[in-house]
Amino acid sequence: MSHRKDRTLVKLLEEWAEGPLQESMSRLPERPARFETPSGIPIERLYTPLDVQGIPYAEDLGFPGAYPFTRGVQPTMYRSRFWTMRQYAGFGDGRETNRRLRYLLERGQTGLSVAFDLPTQMGYDSDHALAQGEVGRVGVAIDSIDDMQALLAELPLDRVSTSMTINATAAILLALYVAVARARGIPPGKLSGTVQNDVLKEYIARGTYIYPPSASLRLATDLFAWCRGELPRWNAISVSGYHIREAGSTAVQEVAFTFANGIAYLEAARAASLPVEEIAEQISFFFNAHNNFLEEIAKFRAARRVWARIMKERFHARSGRAMQMRFHAQTAGSTLTAQEPLNNVARVAVQALAAVLGGAQSLHTNAMDEAQALPTEKSAIVALRTQQILAYESGVADTVDPLGGSYAVEALTAEIEKRVREYLVAIERLGGTVKAIEAGYQQKEIQETAFRHQKEVDGGGRIIVGVNRFHDEAAGEAAAPLPLQKIDPRLEEEQRARLAAFKERRDRAAARAALLAVEAAARGGDNLLPRILAAVEARATLGEISDRLRAVFGTYRPAVV
Repeated sequence: MSHRKDRTLVKLLEEWAEGPLQESMSRLPERPARFETPSGIPIERLYTPLDVQGIPYAEDLGFPGAYPFTRGVQPTMYRSRFWTMRQYAGFGDGRETNRRLRYLLERGQTGLSVAFDLPTQMGYDSDHALAQGEVGRVGVAIDSIDDMQALLAELPLDRVSTSMTINATAAILLALYVAVARARGIPPGKLSGTVQNDVLKEYIARGTYIYPPSASLRLATDLFAWCRGELPRWNAISVSGYHIREAGSTAVQEVAFTFANGIAYLEAARAASLPVEEIAEQISFFFNAHNNFLEEIAKFRAARRVWARIMKERFHARSGRAMQMRFHAQTAGSTLTAQEPLNNVARVAVQALAAVLGGAQSLHTNAMDEAQALPTEKSAIVALRTQQILAYESGVADTVDPLGGSYAVEALTAEIEKRVREYLVAIERLGGTVKAIEAGYQQKEIQETAFRHQKEVDGGGRIIVGVNRFHDEAAGEAAAPLPLQKIDPRLEEEQRARLAAFKERRDRAAARAALLAVEAAARGGDNLLPRILAAVEARATLGEISDRLRAVFGTYRPAVV
């Protein structure tokens, strides 16, 4: 904008403020509210070209599919192909979850996403004392190659991508997946998908870690190296901000702490003499789609720009693919309410729209009943239909980055980038991600944010519709209970019986020899993945492999923050 036009606009803005605005405010004062995003970014009454005049288009926005990827990672985005509609599913045993996955595929889901129960996530078989009462409760129970075969039965593994939300035991679950595919005659090179494999965020926000951070980073980098050679179409890690946000962070903290973790993984890959640029091409990200519509759209756009610059400036990447921040989004589980659960349909629709306008490559929409239980088939389909309505009826996928150039969105994008970079500098000053985690820095930041949010809700300053305002005490439709998904109480006993029979049938000597090979590799420097794959094919169980690794690496005990 020229200085002359700039001065003209300033004068026009002053005239508007002294005339129409002042007259309106005298008759209708603004709401007595703090106009700011949940990250504490002030929201101006009006945005004009003056608010974005310092943003150079070519350097900060550019074009979709080109550095710095602010406007999207593909030149045509959804005009060529919609985002992958990947509904998260997992409960009970492999057979039950398989039925749900096939049910969703038959109704238009375009990718698989599997949730695992807590014992599986923590490296315990279903017959372990610590697994009692948790088998199949919050995800599917996977102890052995037989369980994985039941989970994947009749699924077209060479034609559909699979995302597995698993971290501390990611190497074992991926080995089980590959073993089942190989038994079917599907070569690993034809498999596509993502394994979360992001343990650092477990220390920060979620808690399903097993080993100390150094051992966890070794497992992660071993998996990187193995995927590079054996599974070229597989994303070796999905660095997750989702759980950081669910723990109570702001949008800015979500991006900053996620990227700090991503940097740590790439530095670990570099220390393991892996080609960082190639590894970066296998990294994807997982973010939360939260309630504040404009902030969320700006967050995704800022994140692409920040990551592209990290890759170019810190890691000297030259490949466009290595600089692209490709991400899966999930609507915010922490915003769902058990009170008036039908309201959650509206929340999910707003959040999903923000993810699409923000340029997600893959999306999961939560079901209306997930504040109370795992979703029923009916509620899962309503969630999937929300995505399909956005794709096929709303028109938002017909042009690339439709809110690009919005004065408000561009100003927010720039401010989020600035604040994310400030956090990254602070973490570097503490010695990097692992040292910051050990000092409790990220945990403390999230705890303080979550505490402030809850105080605002409890005090009524932050309105949650149907909870602290506009709640319906009558037994009307909005307050009526929904039918909930129930887990058969016999499932745990049946799973343990199957596991006992599995152990009885196997060649015990072969399983024991394979487990000793895993332990020997853990004590030495050999890549663990070939040994873990051989162990699961020799019918060793997830818990047995995890125990061998515990014997070498030990377990992590966090400091109290």
